[in-house]
Amino acid sequence: MREAVTPATRRAPHPGDPVTRAAERLDEARRTGVPCDPVRDLLPIGDLDTAYAVQSLLTDRRLAEGRRVTGWKIGLTSAAVQAQLGVESPDFGALFDDTALPDGADLPWGAVLQPKAEAEVALVLEHDLEHERHTVADIIRATAFALPAMEIVGSRIRDWDITAVDTIADNASSGAYVLGNRPVRLRDLDLRTAGMVLERRGEPLSTGAGAACLGHPLHAALWLADTLVRVGRPLRAGDTVLTGALGPMTAVAPGDVLEARIDGLGSVRAAFGAGPREGEIR
Repeated sequence: MREAVTPATRRAPHPGDPVTRAAERLDEARRTGVPCDPVRDLLPIGDLDTAYAVQSLLTDRRLAEGRRVTGWKIGLTSAAVQAQLGVESPDFGALFDDTALPDGADLPWGAVLQPKAEAEVALVLEHDLEHERHTVADIIRATAFALPAMEIVGSRIRDWDITAVDTIADNASSGAYVLGNRPVRLRDLDLRTAGMVLERRGEPLSTGAGAACLGHPLHAALWLADTLVRVGRPLRAGDTVLTGALGPMTAVAPGDVLEARIDGLGSVRAAFGAGPREGEIR
């Protein structure tokens, strides 16, 4: 089982504790498929450590249900979004085995609440990253290969009415993720200048480039590696890292088929079913 992800999460929550109450609110939304009110009214104003404690409690519950953490996602990599939510750094959330979808797979509608899509660079690691302070060279050496990825972000919070505290507690608004299937070595890529287009049946919805992700996707991975070491959960060989959006996220609707293309990495596709949900993601 993975360790708690921040020092604040190591205290044992109890019924009536704000962390437990916030986790229950988010968990009920996941179970019922009905988005809930924001959780910021239950937590200290602007207290990101306590928000991560909620996230960790919910992660522990998913692990107890038999799920497996397969890696981590980085959010809030856009300066504009950071300013909107009043923060000065990215955030992170856990990825789970049952939220990883094959390229082109159909995602039943309702499996992710209030879904939106964004295109990203995924890194798959072959070595642990355990230093207190990493360099970009450490990240390059630890990376087995990169893949194009599409993250299907979702919010258990009604109408995406979120602050940084809300989205962190809600596992960084993680929903599902789709990876391409043609691995590419970093030596064959220039990720900073790599252009991205996200399309719906040929219609461009979002465009961007690697530089939109903290200046370079490897910079985002460097931030995550250092952060996870500080909180006691270093990145390990085999982890997948979603490095952050290369362009604006876009809303999706039942029946949509989205395809993202990233220069040098190829394409990745996701389809959204028009029927009722099956299975358990949310």
